[in-house]
Amino acid sequence: MQRGIQVHGIDLSEAMVGKLREKPGTDHIETTIGDFATTRVEGTFSLVYLVYNTIGNLTAQDSQVACFQNAADHLKPGGCFVIEVAVPDLQRLAPGERFYPFEVRPDHIGLDEYDVANQRLVSHHLSLEGGAWRRSSIPFRYVWPAELDLMARLAGMRLRERWQDWDRTPFTGESRKHVSVWERLG
Repeated sequence: MQRGIQVHGIDLSEAMVGKLREKPGTDHIETTIGDFATTRVEGTFSLVYLVYNTIGNLTAQDSQVACFQNAADHLKPGGCFVIEVAVPDLQRLAPGERFYPFEVRPDHIGLDEYDVANQRLVSHHLSLEGGAWRRSSIPFRYVWPAELDLMARLAGMRLRERWQDWDRTPFTGESRKHVSVWERLG
């Protein structure tokens, strides 16, 4: 409310909300612990957003559709839902391949494992920490821009703009990610 704008965050992780609270000036940001696909909060907003591939953390299409509906339900008429998400790198896979190494450094190896039939991927990370390798694997459901547009339409929104990045570079067939803005109708 520092600038007169109501801000409310939804996060499944109490630890992440704790990290937010460590930052100065965040005491006025309301938070709710819950699943952002279905959790409701009081009020309506001019903007709802998910950044840095967050939509992919919902690993089922039904959950992603529910997220769009939940966003629309929280928006004022004319309000916008904004998502920043990667475009799947499937063109980098040879036919029949499932693995794509996206980073190889002496202290980190990143490898995406694709399940093309189910639009899923697991991002595997091997990190050298204190002389020992630590492995983490994070599941995602990748989604195409056209599929996101359909989810938006089902929720009563229409595509307003799509860029390659936050600097509003035009989105093209060569873009590796996009920032998409849908507007709530009515």
